[in-house]
Amino acid sequence: MNNFDYARASDVAEAVKLKAAVPEARFIAGGTNLIDLMKYHVEQPRQLIDISRLPLTKVEETSAGGVRIGALVPNSTLAYHPAIESRYPLLASAILAGASAQLRNMASTGGNLLQRTRCAYFYDVATPCNKRTPGAGCSAIDGLNRGHAILGTSADCIATHPSDMCVALAALGATVHVTGASSERLIAFADFHRLPGDRPDLDNTLRADEIITAIELPPQGFASHHSYLKIRDRLSYAFALVSVAAALDLDGSQIREARLALGGVAHKPWRNQAAEDTLRGQAPDPQAFGRAADILLKEAKSSGHNAFKIPLARRAIVRTLTQAANATPQIQAIKTIR
Repeated sequence: MNNFDYARASDVAEAVKLKAAVPEARFIAGGTNLIDLMKYHVEQPRQLIDISRLPLTKVEETSAGGVRIGALVPNSTLAYHPAIESRYPLLASAILAGASAQLRNMASTGGNLLQRTRCAYFYDVATPCNKRTPGAGCSAIDGLNRGHAILGTSADCIATHPSDMCVALAALGATVHVTGASSERLIAFADFHRLPGDRPDLDNTLRADEIITAIELPPQGFASHHSYLKIRDRLSYAFALVSVAAALDLDGSQIREARLALGGVAHKPWRNQAAEDTLRGQAPDPQAFGRAADILLKEAKSSGHNAFKIPLARRAIVRTLTQAANATPQIQAIKTIR
């Protein structure tokens, strides 16, 4: 174990002050990802700043009619919160598709956004990885890349973002509240995570001194017509090969609004406005859903072992949109365990 300093923040201002003083420090709440990274020597922070006791544990209505979720709300609490289950069931379903009940009890809402890729080469410090050590090279491009990205890749990285919850948040159009040393700001969820480019070590657009304080959901939750489908190698506790969050607002026999996001296929939850726009005014049928899938996957490319993901993603998109249109959402088997 590497030596590190430990500090506990009593409020957001103190947390930000501690982080600004030691930019290499890491915030820790549930620690469900960070502790693993430290054990594997992928992360070697000089200091851990314990934020687990900050007053960021509320789920409350906003004046605009949406819901504000504190960054320290546990995933399990959020999935079963009455406001989320009734108004944003897409989010509840995505959370319950991820990890085990024990991990969801510890994992925080803000931490879920910040979890890092589960690429095996990233975790193996004996192999080159641009995400771990910029300029070292990417072992996955010519290696075993069955689970890797097909969209938004670069010559430096083909890793995927592992979160299920974030795919639903992307589809819902959430907003991330952050606080820094000098100001507070809002980040549209689509702008929070980064594509790898030539700096795959940077996962998101947070500044060095900033902390996530809340995630805000808009009033529209698509409670009637939604579905979250997660395709994985095994039903229990596996990361997605492809996941789809779909939400529809229907006006009779036509689609008034559509939301569509993919997980397991890119460095961030993948959403394409053009694919959603093409569904507007269309009948909710497989033909329209197929056209949207083609747009969403237009730039997809494989790296060898993951070529199967492209046709798999297309079928998953059509299936998930069909489930949403029929108001028959995918039932997560884990949801029966409460």
